[in-house]
Amino acid sequence: MAPAESSVLVFGGTSDARFICQILDDQRISYTLSVATAVGEALAGDINGKIRVGRIDTDGIADWLASHGVNWVIDASHPYAELLSQNITRACETVGVTLSRYQRRSELNDLEHPLLHKVASLQEACAVASQFGPRVLLTTGSKELAAYQQGLPGKTLLARVLPTSEVIAECEALGLGVDNIIAMRGPFTAQFNAATYEFCSPDVVITKESGAEGGYLDKVNPALERGIPCVVVTRPQPQVFGPELLESREDVSRRVTRWLQERK
Repeated sequence: MAPAESSVLVFGGTSDARFICQILDDQRISYTLSVATAVGEALAGDINGKIRVGRIDTDGIADWLASHGVNWVIDASHPYAELLSQNITRACETVGVTLSRYQRRSELNDLEHPLLHKVASLQEACAVASQFGPRVLLTTGSKELAAYQQGLPGKTLLARVLPTSEVIAECEALGLGVDNIIAMRGPFTAQFNAATYEFCSPDVVITKESGAEGGYLDKVNPALERGIPCVVVTRPQPQVFGPELLESREDVSRRVTRWLQERK
């Protein structure tokens, strides 16, 4: 018989996954949280579930689901972790496991402005940002820095990234120095972002639509108020639709209740 502690597998690494784990804890449901890095493990805090750390591909996920007797997967990975979500979806289809996707509510349509440019890809973001001045502030994380560097030749990139030794090393390997790296962990208030813009004087900001939890409007509004153009890379389409697409704590709580009922 499959071990009870592995009947639910949560993919995360953000605050979203943490609150889902807390709901599972409240219902005394045993689970495993899968995170890619030690940073994700630290963000999980003092949850009751087990934690597995490390990146994993489709075959690895499928093997894990089968060997641990998982019957429900909750994908609460970052809204822009498209490859991981695709891998999770394929693995669940292969093994025949129920998949729910938690994706924080979008705020993309909550704001329109002549200086707000909504694009669907990194390449489009570079094309738009290249029309403005030389100083480009990236609040998109560290994974795509090399691609932005290639897409914005001749620009001065200012990267706001997580303050870990690995991330700083990635930045330095790309030639970014102390004048280019802003290392801190968000989300940030509107006032903090305003101070950042005043300090580094960007000609354009490139960001992602991270929802309220990621401080999207608090990033964009202070820039627009200062006449700084913002380029927003929109989210990938979710891999899960219908009743398994969860967009609030209430959705998650209701789905957990339904899962418990289904097991009776």
